[in-house]
Amino acid sequence: MPTSAPGNKHRGFTLLELMVVVAIIAITAAVVSFAIPDPSTSRLEREAARLVALLESARAQARSGGMTVLWIPRGNESGADYQFLGLPPALVPGLQWMERDVRAEVVGSSSIVLGPEPVIGAQSVILRLGERQLVVSTDGLSPFAPVLGEDAQPGIPGAANAR
Repeated sequence: MPTSAPGNKHRGFTLLELMVVVAIIAITAAVVSFAIPDPSTSRLEREAARLVALLESARAQARSGGMTVLWIPRGNESGADYQFLGLPPALVPGLQWMERDVRAEVVGSSSIVLGPEPVIGAQSVILRLGERQLVVSTDGLSPFAPVLGEDAQPGIPGAANAR
């Protein structure tokens, strides 16, 4: 029977060494799984960034052309997910979400007013994709921007879960 006497070659791993290695692998796997973003969140963030670009572009067109432009979310039955009223036909962008399941709701109104005045008033849109939601808003002077976390909650009904 082998003993741990001097000169005896040690072969294999002890139980303690194996447990340490398994614990390190488990901790690493947990950290990696938390670092991987939720795909629905990144899809919603892409839609929010696209909506911000569309709204700011239409706002600039409204100011430069001296026209009143409205952004109105619509249901899927119309063939368009939203529409821009007041823009010349040549300047109207695509009217559908990239993600078909995205829904939009203007907070406290049925439309977003984009011009022609430089200060348009505080306005917000809630974008929803499944269980996720994200608020895109402006204070009227600064550009539209996605609002995340705790900043999304004040004054926005139903935005307690905005992420």
